Amino acid sequence: MAGRCAIGATTVLVATICAALAIAPACADNVPLPTPAPLPKTGNVPQPPAAAPPASDSSGPSHFFPFSFLDKGPSAQTTAFDAKQRALLDRVSLYLSSVQTMVGNFVQIGPDGGRTEGTFYIQKPGKVRFQYNPPTPIDIIADGSSVVVRDRNLATQDLYPLSQTPLRYLLADRIDLLHDTDVVSVSADDTFATVVIQEKQLVIGTSRLMIMFDAKDLTLKQWTVTDPQGLDTTVAVYNLDVTKKPDPNLFVINYQRNIGTMQ
Repeated sequence: MAGRCAIGATTVLVATICAALAIAPACADNVPLPTPAPLPKTGNVPQPPAAAPPASDSSGPSHFFPFSFLDKGPSAQTTAFDAKQRALLDRVSLYLSSVQTMVGNFVQIGPDGGRTEGTFYIQKPGKVRFQYNPPTPIDIIADGSSVVVRDRNLATQDLYPLSQTPLRYLLADRIDLLHDTDVVSVSADDTFATVVIQEKQLVIGTSRLMIMFDAKDLTLKQWTVTDPQGLDTTVAVYNLDVTKKPDPNLFVINYQRNIGTMQ
């Protein structure tokens, strides 16, 4: 619970403004993002829990963490899709399985419409780092078995099992969306191929993860997590490089510093 409070209180995930890669740089302002999630019916911006410490960066959204904590559930929809949809799921699964490393930038839009940017690094299986641009003092690091949310200013971190986050869908060495997840929707238009995964918890409720890919080459474009309250957090990625190998030191977790755990 302490980890959840810390997550609700701090700020958000996202990328350097324009990265200089071998290809023409794409500016964060040009990344297409959906309209932020509607505010609750009260019309008030969602607030962090009362027990949470004050945010280190008040300029960012109150829900910076880009993933809900979900239990794995096998798909109940394996016979509900037509041949075209199943073929698309197979292609998306093949793409996710084929990418072993990825470096890029991200932009996150939180439930309150706030925007933060940063850089991310992926090394499969199981390793990722989301590094936020200042003034947001947050790093999110997975080392293959655990995930930590680290506050650089406070020198604190909260620890979670990697298996309880949807990070596993992006970081698994091999993934079969149709059989390994509860896919509730798959569709494609001229711009995006979209897969929606639903996961349920008896106590917390139902969350959804919508992943969007380029319709032509299935390059990862963005994902949106909808929490049980119906609030959306969207992360768009750009300037992707799948040939660069990240420094292994980026994924090191110092467990001696851990102050919070989730079982």
